[in-house]
Amino acid sequence: MRELRARRVWFAEPLLSSTAEEVHRLIQQAKQWADRLGLPVRMWISDKQDAFVLGVAEVFPGTPHRYCQNHFVRDLAKPVLEADSQAKVAMRRKVRGLRSIERGILASGPGEADAAGKASLTVGKEVVLDYCAAVRGVLNDDQGGPLRPPGLKMADSLGEIRSSLQRNLDVKKGAKRKRRCVDWPRVSTVGSRKSGRNKSR
Repeated sequence: MRELRARRVWFAEPLLSSTAEEVHRLIQQAKQWADRLGLPVRMWISDKQDAFVLGVAEVFPGTPHRYCQNHFVRDLAKPVLEADSQAKVAMRRKVRGLRSIERGILASGPGEADAAGKASLTVGKEVVLDYCAAVRGVLNDDQGGPLRPPGLKMADSLGEIRSSLQRNLDVKKGAKRKRRCVDWPRVSTVGSRKSGRNKSR
């Protein structure tokens, strides 16, 4: 039993059955909690099983009883959720090799490099491992519902990770180009200036 507005669980316990007697006992317990706290129950929301409909009407007479939006939309969106589930399986099959990447990173030694090079290599390994952890978290996230299907959420999250990787690669390529420009000899510019003077003569 959960208070919707405050998102606070009053109590929870496994039901031995969904019989009217068992459900009635829980609703009666909710009534005792409300009376003890001095809080009025203004509305009930459930999946509107017969046992809940009868129990709420008996214990909370006159209190509105609405159909849970999540259950209602889930029933309507069942075909969509089935397609979403299949898309999620396809994405998981496509995104593979995380474990081998992580093993390769962890097994590789520092090699021969100066202190700055080793530090840069260590940071690079941490970045790769962080990306692997982010992808694994996305692939293992099954949270969602009919209003935000898990497969769509997975596709959006993987797209964000891909964009982040591409931005980092673009920055790295830009840095390499900049280093090449700085290291490029200036003989060609001097030569062009000299040829300019010769032409003027």
